[in-house]
Amino acid sequence: MDNLPAPLRVVAQELAKLPGLGPKSALRIALTMLKMPREKVAGIGQSIIDLREKLCVCEHCASITESSPCRICSDPGRESDKLCLVSEWDSLLVIEEMGLYRGYYLVLGGLLSPLDGITPQNLEFNKLEARLAKGEVKELILALGATVEAEGTASYIKNMVQNRFPHITLSRLAQGIPIGSEVKHTDKETLRQSLEYRQKL
Repeated sequence: MDNLPAPLRVVAQELAKLPGLGPKSALRIALTMLKMPREKVAGIGQSIIDLREKLCVCEHCASITESSPCRICSDPGRESDKLCLVSEWDSLLVIEEMGLYRGYYLVLGGLLSPLDGITPQNLEFNKLEARLAKGEVKELILALGATVEAEGTASYIKNMVQNRFPHITLSRLAQGIPIGSEVKHTDKETLRQSLEYRQKL
């Protein structure tokens, strides 16, 4: 990339920092933007700024929303005795799309991974504990996937719930989800059955 004109090189290098984009793909996108009308490129830039400025994190469930509390947390018709714990917001979207689950959610913000420096302090465990301490939740559903990190996180949560909230039933998605996969990459039917036939922990 050293031979590229500086403005093109800078954009390609910044795009290459995004997950799933290598240097070649980033350069292709930068070249495509170079060919676009100025107004269209300006529109893309403005939409990225709006993404940062107009979205926030829900105070209740830690999902991404335009206003807090989010649409789901503001819905009084949901089942307040069920809380589904997901690692990331896109997993919440996949479960919600099915229309099967009618409880509330909490987005953990990742999974425990000591080797990567992700400890309980980096995730939303304080928010989870505060939510469980209110006494409304009767069942905590772990929808974390079937990776090594998900298993470690589930074990941590199981110990926390058993020690501090023994009255809460802990369940997980049925093991129709293949080992090593994430919730957001699971097909809808497998996910539906996993949620419907979830298992107690």
